[in-house]
Amino acid sequence: MSAPRPRSVFGDANVDRLVTQLLASVGEDRNDDLIRKLVVTALDMDVADVDRLELKIASQSMVEMLNAYKVFSTHRGRSKVTVFGSARTDPEHPDFILASEFSTMMAAREWMIISGAGPGIMTAAIEGAGLENSFGVNIVLPFEQRAAEIIEGDPKLATFRYFFTRKLFFMKETDGFALFPGGFGTLDEAFELLTLIQTGKSYPAPIVLLDHAESNYWSGWESFVDESLAGNGMVSPHDTDLYLHTHDPAEAMEYLCSFYRTYHSIRFVGKRLVIRLRHALTDDALATLNSEFADIIVKGEIEVSEPTEIETREDDHVHLPRLIMHFNNRSFARLTGLIHRINALGPSSDDVGPSDQIHDVEPATADDF
Repeated sequence: MSAPRPRSVFGDANVDRLVTQLLASVGEDRNDDLIRKLVVTALDMDVADVDRLELKIASQSMVEMLNAYKVFSTHRGRSKVTVFGSARTDPEHPDFILASEFSTMMAAREWMIISGAGPGIMTAAIEGAGLENSFGVNIVLPFEQRAAEIIEGDPKLATFRYFFTRKLFFMKETDGFALFPGGFGTLDEAFELLTLIQTGKSYPAPIVLLDHAESNYWSGWESFVDESLAGNGMVSPHDTDLYLHTHDPAEAMEYLCSFYRTYHSIRFVGKRLVIRLRHALTDDALATLNSEFADIIVKGEIEVSEPTEIETREDDHVHLPRLIMHFNNRSFARLTGLIHRINALGPSSDDVGPSDQIHDVEPATADDF
């Protein structure tokens, strides 16, 4: 069974005509088809007699997303890394210092950071990267209504009432993730992030786990994952390849930046997966990929491709070289491994990361086109 889809037509001729007039009154736009679906969905909620509380949730969610879209729209061309970690880490703690050092290094490579805009590791990341290189996605809590002083009032701060809308922007707006030790919230974010990438509900992205050299935080977590999850068949052996654990901020920086050395982004076009590249691969490199990753291809081979019709129509990075394949839509940890292999086989590059990146959130279906 497929998920419900938004409707373009309300079904009442007078109402549909008014919707058309309403859209025309605010100017022609190439996205009018999607705006129409939003309007019709709102009307459908009224007809369905949705409870007032549910309508408040829907309304608040929409306005939070709109505000965050505006906040992030100002720096679309910059690479970004989301930093997770405890709000309770003191400035003298070695993990605070490590987070600050890491963020300084990432800013030097022209990456921006996204943090939760609170104290502890979040403040360390902002201090390290500098306010000019920092976004904050703050959550309003019963005991904490304001962002950390260092970023409060900055135009790159978005504030949320709901965790789920906040998490959307943690995941959607970034090109990589750095996780430092933290409590329930950090572990929740770690497992949700891994779940989204493991299941293909989010795009592939590099993930690093960092803690200071004397810490057993992430090594203890890895033991649990290896023994209790992978050891009992609850995740696949390749799923533990989705992340790198290190104590070295320079190694973490290189791992994140190198993910985009040759690879650029993916897009699903119907049943085919398109992999856009920053640099073309040689024939020998392509043959290596087909030999090593045949297990995730359901038909044919990985091939060099021109931009597809839909990419051309939408002017979607048509200047980039690309590969195309019939991916099995299951082995997303292996897909991440394929990306690492593409980067290893591609030419060396001093580029700092993706430019003007727009990631697909999840695989598309033929009905999307």
